[in-house]
Amino acid sequence: MKGVRHYPGFLGITIACLVVLYAPLIVVTIYSFNDSNSITSWGGFSWRWYADVFTGPEADRFAAAAWNSITIAFLAATASTAIAVAAALAMIRGGRFKGKSATYALINLPLLVPEIVTAVATLIFFSTIGLTTGYLTILIAHITFCIPFAYLPIAARLSGIEETYEQAARDLYATRAQAFWLILLPLLMPGVISGYLLAFIISLDDFIITNFVKGAGMETLPTAIFGSVKQGIKPNIMAISTLMLAVSVLFVTLSYLVNRIGQKTRT
Repeated sequence: MKGVRHYPGFLGITIACLVVLYAPLIVVTIYSFNDSNSITSWGGFSWRWYADVFTGPEADRFAAAAWNSITIAFLAATASTAIAVAAALAMIRGGRFKGKSATYALINLPLLVPEIVTAVATLIFFSTIGLTTGYLTILIAHITFCIPFAYLPIAARLSGIEETYEQAARDLYATRAQAFWLILLPLLMPGVISGYLLAFIISLDDFIITNFVKGAGMETLPTAIFGSVKQGIKPNIMAISTLMLAVSVLFVTLSYLVNRIGQKTRT
């Protein structure tokens, strides 16, 4: 059977897709090291715009926004991962129950619904219950949105762990809690770590939902970048974007490696 690379035109389409996806990121990264004040003309290699991010006139604003992003991402990833673990246990170890298919669909619904629809619906919900938009509303929205991203690697890992481990622990007089904490959770940990890292970076990078529910005077790093871009694209924005890109790539790579290590360990 022929591999997909042998089909006519497949290589060209693949290269075109990769160029469209990654060429803009490469351009932004290159010009973040530009010594010129212009974003279109090259003035030589320089770290000046990275220094400007930390010491320039907008440094305090970006620092406050970055702190908000990091703390929200940490709390959202922690809460969504805990919920995802409980959901995975119910869906995979809970046997058959009424509404299981509907529950699975609800867990994965944020992945299917356009993010702008989720953002509008979340804002309307907060307005309906009278919750003032700000840090708390961003956190709640991020927890909800990050659950499926944490759930998928956790559920995949749990599906590959046989129930015989827990049954053996129960036969040796372990309680359900002991079987979970001492046996199942260590085996599940690669999936948990992978899900946590994905949820963290999704929350850290989110703009659309955050922009709708953040309220006045509250900024995260993506919304602060957007606010600066509206006044004109400056080279320091390219430096911040490159730093965020590097963090995203790092977390996604870590998530992938943890999953691979977990699969090899299981095998």
